[in-house]
Amino acid sequence: MNWLEVSLTVNGELAESVADVFARFAPNGVMTEQGVKFLDEEDEGTATGPITVRAYLEVNEQLEDTRQKLEESLFYLGMITPVPTPTYKQIADQNWMEAWKQHYKPILIGQRLLILPAWLESPEPTRIPIKIDPGMAFGTGTHPTTQLCLELMEVSTDHSPLSTVIDVGCGSGILSIAALKLGATKVLGVDIDIESVKNSRENADTNGVGEELLLGQGSVTEVLSGSFQFKSAPLVVANILAPIIIRLFDAGLADLVEPNGEIILSGILAHQAENVITAAEARGLKRSDQRQIADWVAISLKR
Repeated sequence: MNWLEVSLTVNGELAESVADVFARFAPNGVMTEQGVKFLDEEDEGTATGPITVRAYLEVNEQLEDTRQKLEESLFYLGMITPVPTPTYKQIADQNWMEAWKQHYKPILIGQRLLILPAWLESPEPTRIPIKIDPGMAFGTGTHPTTQLCLELMEVSTDHSPLSTVIDVGCGSGILSIAALKLGATKVLGVDIDIESVKNSRENADTNGVGEELLLGQGSVTEVLSGSFQFKSAPLVVANILAPIIIRLFDAGLADLVEPNGEIILSGILAHQAENVITAAEARGLKRSDQRQIADWVAISLKR
């Protein structure tokens, strides 16, 4: 059997939307590839520039119908924001897995973290590896929102050791797993999407994380109602989208943060940052750090 590779090169803001479209039609997952910039021969490299999203369509009798539906979906996405024309390439079956994997490289985050495709051994033994299956559409570590959140989490653990952490909208589980590897004793990860909860557990298993990661379907309301083992934590992380973060403040997001605790918010476009900060400050939080990659911002606030 042969495969048809479909790819699009877009900016970080659009990459996950394109990946979401591709995932509807690709039976074996979606991959994203981001360039790495090296300052010199000794530089460890920094993820930068546009992101290429790839998927592989099975060559069968339904291929043309599948391709047409995929392009229709991209057309509708293009009505919201401009989308480039996809590129197609035939891939022989025996080369498919290598073609899929060869684009993935480890991603260095901050001073201590390393996002690693699940099948690779760590090339940086001094860094903390977080193994993620990039076949998933979201939460693979390539998006600036995830990278910014991880950077701020690392900074937070430099200041004081972690005990418990709450990850609101855990997605692939990447932030929950990182929190445990950065020293947290127990992490609660919640998501309204049950498939995300399942993906988080799969990635936790890949990283050797067990019962110290509590996972469940829900959000702020369920945590505050006592549906899980604890209702608050010294560190709360939420990598969602700015309008949702603001709505979650109305639902009690700030109440998840223990006194003198910290919340790290990401998934925020630069022009939305002040609205998020205003909503946070109205709940007794104060900004302590803010970082930006391209149009994306992550904010750390203290209670």
